[in-house]
Amino acid sequence: MKTIVIKNKHALDKMHAAGQKLALVMQEVESILVPDIHTEYVDAFIEERMRLAGLNPECKGYAGYRHATCISLNDVVIHGIPSKEKVLKSGDFVKIDVVGSYKGYCADMTRYFFIGTVSPVAHEMAQTAQQALDRAIQAIRPGVHLSDISATIQQKVEQDGFGVVRAFCGHGIGRTMHEGPDVPNFGVAGMGPLLQEGMTLAIEPMITQKSYEIVVESDGWTARTIDGGLAAHVEDTVVVTNDGARILTRL
Repeated sequence: MKTIVIKNKHALDKMHAAGQKLALVMQEVESILVPDIHTEYVDAFIEERMRLAGLNPECKGYAGYRHATCISLNDVVIHGIPSKEKVLKSGDFVKIDVVGSYKGYCADMTRYFFIGTVSPVAHEMAQTAQQALDRAIQAIRPGVHLSDISATIQQKVEQDGFGVVRAFCGHGIGRTMHEGPDVPNFGVAGMGPLLQEGMTLAIEPMITQKSYEIVVESDGWTARTIDGGLAAHVEDTVVVTNDGARILTRL
């Protein structure tokens, strides 16, 4: 089991700075997301803005990964690899996942974007994923079980008729992008460790239009829905406080 690290004020200040800088960078991205640009350009744009802000792109070099971001289109759930071959077009449902560190401490976030006119189901899925994340964050406070977060996400997603991905989950975060504990997006409430003030978590609902089963492509990264249905993903880094949760990756 991964160790759960309780953060002191010194660490939390750096994580907050990382999250705010990253959120500002991601705020700039929407202006360049138009048809006919490729996702490698988007990745390079984000990396340049991150470095100008004093952030280190933690994904770059992780397990041999060569990019600052993961950019997942349509039926790709997570870990889409930026490429000059992937050209955006009207109707694309885009999810961008990025981790930045500042003075040795990380923040992790995912945002979704629509290119031109997307299908009604893409809008519905994005809204469900966002609401599931927001409800999960609202459930956080010291003394509740970790699985209460998971159960909250699952209940909202399945209530809206979508699937909850089992193969990947949220996680603790701090000096490294992946710390304990794992934060699944499904489960039974009242299980697992109790939340404590100073825990930092990356909570990230990953949901599917149809089956929750996924398949990882031969590149070892790209995770798609098994049936070609759309996928939605959104993520924030939060810290457990004495009266709830503080979101580090929203301005």
